[in-house]
Amino acid sequence: MKKTVALLLTLSLAVLPLTACGSASSSGSNGEVVVYNWGEYIDPDTISMFEEETGIKVIYDEFETNEIMFPKIEAGASKYDVVCPSDYMIKKMIENDLLAEINYDNVPNAKANIGQQYWDMSKEFDPENKYSVPYCWGTVGILYNKTMVDGPVDSWSILWNEKYADNILMQDSVRDAFMVALKLNGYSMNSVNPEELNAAKESLIAQKPLVQAYVIDQVRDKMIGNEAAIGVIYSGEAIFTQRENPDLEYVIPKEGTNVWIDSWVITKNAPNKENAEKFIDFMCRPDIALKNFEYITYSTPNDAARELIEDEDIRNSKIAFPTLSDYSNLETFTYLGEDADALYNELWKEVKSS
Repeated sequence: MKKTVALLLTLSLAVLPLTACGSASSSGSNGEVVVYNWGEYIDPDTISMFEEETGIKVIYDEFETNEIMFPKIEAGASKYDVVCPSDYMIKKMIENDLLAEINYDNVPNAKANIGQQYWDMSKEFDPENKYSVPYCWGTVGILYNKTMVDGPVDSWSILWNEKYADNILMQDSVRDAFMVALKLNGYSMNSVNPEELNAAKESLIAQKPLVQAYVIDQVRDKMIGNEAAIGVIYSGEAIFTQRENPDLEYVIPKEGTNVWIDSWVITKNAPNKENAEKFIDFMCRPDIALKNFEYITYSTPNDAARELIEDEDIRNSKIAFPTLSDYSNLETFTYLGEDADALYNELWKEVKSS
């Protein structure tokens, strides 16, 4: 789904047409807002509700990866107002002067309802919280089938256990795969140290004969269907898989992992900045944030929305809402620069071709 393809750094630019979302009758005299978001990453009903309540027409477009989205924003060919990038890409967009500062006087629901820990996490890529409002977040961990795996699972090292040869699923993603190997070896997942990255590469090459497949969304489907014993997965997808297969369990490894955030931003030259702020404020309303959480299953940073979750098991789920202070070595991906991106891509090619 969204995050499982977020960090593929080698996909080529794809041009997607703008499409209107919502009923034509909802467009009034209050103009429009052009939104660019991940596929299947919002409850369509919330867009219709926004149009009906505000009279603002939503022009809605979708992207598959941050790397497809970025060139379109950089080129300015499409006049998007609101975009939903991931943490490291937000930093890159800030560094390239592509984002507008948000006037929080026009987005009161953000400050009122988004939990402080998420604002603190966001400072890793938006140091003064000037440009981004958290929308969804989660962790990356190990999903395993309790009927197919022996003993406790608490370490990335199980992905190198020969007992599970041909039963291991890895993310087909540069940064995600290297995150696992870097953490296993005790390094930062944002390392740019060539020696550390080469050690991670060698670990991934050593693991390769044990891997059934490098996949994206198929981790979810294969694990639900008992086609593999262990997989690397995002927490939001783990919640979905457990609904479909009660034998599945999700853990955050003791070596640490990635805590990611996708956030709303406004482009530097947004044609409809005022409407963009109204859209973001609407998405931060507790009832709307709840609808989006229930639709996409990725965790909401909206504390007020979480309180509205009727299912106590979900509301208190350690998968959906882990207490981050209970874990060590958690990090958020950051943009490492073009040279580092090129090095990661080259090393990943070596892994895949070995």
